[in-house]
Amino acid sequence: MKIAIPVAQGRLCMHFGHCEQFALLEVNETTKEILGEEFLTPPPHEPGILPKWLAEKGAHCIIAGGMGGRAQGIFNEFNIKVVTGAPSAEPREVVEHFLNNSLVLGQNACDH
Repeated sequence: MKIAIPVAQGRLCMHFGHCEQFALLEVNETTKEILGEEFLTPPPHEPGILPKWLAEKGAHCIIAGGMGGRAQGIFNEFNIKVVTGAPSAEPREVVEHFLNNSLVLGQNACDH
């Protein structure tokens, strides 16, 4: 499974559309291990572009601080699970908590 994390300044960016890069972490859900990590520079942010691009990169899930409802719908069309309300932390830390069911989620940081 591959998990995408929008990143700015080395930490989860609170709004996925404003990130500098995406961390794409390959994980083993059974053993709860991170098998690999790569940082990718996304194409310019336009509606619908990032979900398709991340699907092409093999993402199964995106964890973000905030994301609008329209974007969530597009991610769902590409069979990418959306998790919002995540805290700003280093991508590996976010994914480790997610895998261990200890990721504390707040409110969706996006209001559109």
